[in-house]
Amino acid sequence: MDVIESKVNVNSEEYKSNHKEMTALVDHLKQELDRSLNERSEKSLHRQKESGKLPAQKKLELLLDRNTPFLEIAPLAAKDMYDGKIHKAGLLMGIGVVEGKECMITINDATIKGGAIYPMGVKKTLRCQAIAMENRLPLISFMDSSGAFLPMQSEIFPDLDDGGRIFRNQAMMSKMGIPQISGVMGLCTAGGAYGVAMCDEIVHVKGHGAIFLGGPPLVKAATGEEVSANDLGGAEIHCRDSGVSDYYAEDDAHAIQIIRQITKNLPENEKARLSMAEPAPPLYDPKELYGIVSPDLAKPYDCREVIARIVDGSRFLEFKEMYGPTIVTGWANIHGYPVGILGNNGILFSDSAQKATQFIQLCDKRKIPLLFLQNINGFIVGSEYEKTGITKGGHKMVNAVSTASVPKFTMIVGASFGAGNYAMCGRAFSPRFLWMWPNSQIGVMGGVQAADVLITITNDQRARLGQEPMTKEEEQFIKDPVTANALKEGNPYYSTSQLWDDGIIDPAKTRDVLGIAISASLNAPIRDDEYGFGVFRM
Repeated sequence: MDVIESKVNVNSEEYKSNHKEMTALVDHLKQELDRSLNERSEKSLHRQKESGKLPAQKKLELLLDRNTPFLEIAPLAAKDMYDGKIHKAGLLMGIGVVEGKECMITINDATIKGGAIYPMGVKKTLRCQAIAMENRLPLISFMDSSGAFLPMQSEIFPDLDDGGRIFRNQAMMSKMGIPQISGVMGLCTAGGAYGVAMCDEIVHVKGHGAIFLGGPPLVKAATGEEVSANDLGGAEIHCRDSGVSDYYAEDDAHAIQIIRQITKNLPENEKARLSMAEPAPPLYDPKELYGIVSPDLAKPYDCREVIARIVDGSRFLEFKEMYGPTIVTGWANIHGYPVGILGNNGILFSDSAQKATQFIQLCDKRKIPLLFLQNINGFIVGSEYEKTGITKGGHKMVNAVSTASVPKFTMIVGASFGAGNYAMCGRAFSPRFLWMWPNSQIGVMGGVQAADVLITITNDQRARLGQEPMTKEEEQFIKDPVTANALKEGNPYYSTSQLWDDGIIDPAKTRDVLGIAISASLNAPIRDDEYGFGVFRM
């Protein structure tokens, strides 16, 4: 592979300006991540300390192998939703290494509303299960929840993607042979009881761990019986009498020690094999990405400069370099893992879409994971382009993205608009993981473009009615709210709050985040050959 020769001038005013703006965005991201981790009420922290329970972060530290990475998923889920204090949607969740095995880990944070489950907590749990199923990762859960947040039960309980789906997924994971291990470290009420009972192995902490379909208040209301949480569903009851729980733990730390032993005892899962290369750092400093990519999405840059700072040795074998130049395709390695990369250098034309389609097919046949670097405003439009088949070209690319069954990873590094989001493997196309950079924006189209479309449509309607076009003031009356709403809902923090992605990341950490994710994906077969590709319209 050839080494990418960077053309970036790190001494230019443009580079320095970009670097300053991106540094500010990254600093803000760090502040938000710190807030989601540490902003808790004194009352909840005091209650946790009195109970003898360990904080969620401490539980994670005790569970993970020392000096191993942890890839947190959706750390800013539910940001600014509800009362603005349901940090991480109440769940600490991610991929970590336990006794040498990559595992999906989820931990209730009882310092947030007693671990009550909000709608976004359900959505985050479902995302956790999807990752475990797609990548065949053992699932370890530390349970401590007061149950569903009842004022919002209609958004939690009945629908296809609501709480009940969690238990259906648990049954499916059991059928798939994916280990599920639960630590009962607090209340597990109603659905929480089923969530524990449907696991393969259960470790129950004495004193504050309790499992019951109906808690003491409901039991009293329904039957008149007065009973404590421990007498109703404590460790002694379920380890000795009911047999629901399998291991008796003295405290949280003891429970985690047992869970590590259980994980160690799991059979080895032979990972999928790729044609590996010797890992090597990029030739260029990843922090130079701050100066290359402008927060102003209207300013173009060569995506090869991004590739050069995330791949091993900055080496890249480009495919069809001269054809379809608005998309860059080629092969590289990240932490030794082979990847096929697609990066945007402008909007998609028929030739760039066909080039991407062929490249995706090649990677899928050769069992090479795909990485999409999204900075895309969409496909070219206009009568001449329709005549030359832009719709067919787009169809082929979307078809190929949809049906390629090798692991796919998406990094939104700039714009992600309209059908460009689809063609470059947006969330709806089930990449194994999807992240955003803090400068990115997402939407059907940009705010200015959306406003201009509405103004054009309105003026066309007025013309048909024989009316005069709108005045500048009337146009501005339409434009301002549309633009403001697009900026709000296209913001990466809005996206990550809604769980449209798996997190906003520091651009300089892109390479390491991808390395962990690719490694985790190899716990599942590299490709499913059941269907192959669909019909490509000629």
